[in-house]
Amino acid sequence: MSWRQVLLLSCLSAVVLLSSVKPKIFMQESDASNFLKRRSKRSPKSRDEVNVENRQKLQADELRREYYEEQRNEFENFVEEQKDEQEERSREAVEQWRLWHYDGLYPSYLYNHHCI
Repeated sequence: MSWRQVLLLSCLSAVVLLSSVKPKIFMQESDASNFLKRRSKRSPKSRDEVNVENRQKLQADELRREYYEEQRNEFENFVEEQKDEQEERSREAVEQWRLWHYDGLYPSYLYNHHCI
């Protein structure tokens, strides 16, 4: 077989395959449009169904709100603990500096420390 015959045969088989696939695609589109038409003809939801859906949405919103509030509280507690630790480290560093630099001429810082 020459290369022209191979090319012609492959093109012909591709055309046959594409022509057999194309009607199925149109069938799927028409089925989808029929489905949408049937769906639009349905009766509207009853009042009870609407109420149930609204309650479910409200419950989900409340759970979401509680979750985010809990996350915010945990973060605030974490930040407060970090701040307290930093203040404690700073206070200790200042106290160590004062003790190290005490020259003995005045009463030490610890004796002048007023208890609150």
